[in-house]
Amino acid sequence: MNFTKQFLIETENICRNLNIEQIDFAIETLKNLKLNGGRLFILGCGGSAGHASHAVNDFRKICGIEAYCPTDNVSELTARVNDEGWDTVFSEWLKISKFKKTDCLLIFSVGGGNEEKQVSVNLIKALKLSAELGAQSICVVGKPDGYSAKNCNAPIIVPIDNANHTTPHAEAFAAVIWHLIVTHPDLKVSQTKWESIT
Repeated sequence: MNFTKQFLIETENICRNLNIEQIDFAIETLKNLKLNGGRLFILGCGGSAGHASHAVNDFRKICGIEAYCPTDNVSELTARVNDEGWDTVFSEWLKISKFKKTDCLLIFSVGGGNEEKQVSVNLIKALKLSAELGAQSICVVGKPDGYSAKNCNAPIIVPIDNANHTTPHAEAFAAVIWHLIVTHPDLKVSQTKWESIT
């Protein structure tokens, strides 16, 4: 089959098989966060760091939720990596930000971390800190067996049926899912520009 057609068929299947209950539970978690005046900290590495930065804008501007992304401050990020190591870059940033029980983590990740294989350990340490403090956590991931999927309060698993395309589908659907969330009437407080002028 033509590659383009195959990829789009896979995309269509993912849309059909997304777990609506998982997404709605994450929305409910964020609704409670907002009602309680909590803050949202969005984490991701690589392409997911770009997603985190974009999503912070959307949650702040569209939903009125106080949100932050550690990777937006490249000076602090690289200082922490240089001085303390990559594994603790997020957890130490969260500690300085006085991350607490009323706050929430949102993690974008392809695999969600693997302690044994030492993959995305910085996300794992952030989730462990969140659990220690009793804070809520949400993740959007492409693998159901990663650390994030198994250890966050509100996992959203992108149902990928072609393992050869795990990364592109997981990253693409992270954007679809967070845009769905910020558009949900239970969270959205501000009209987006183009919709407001048409």
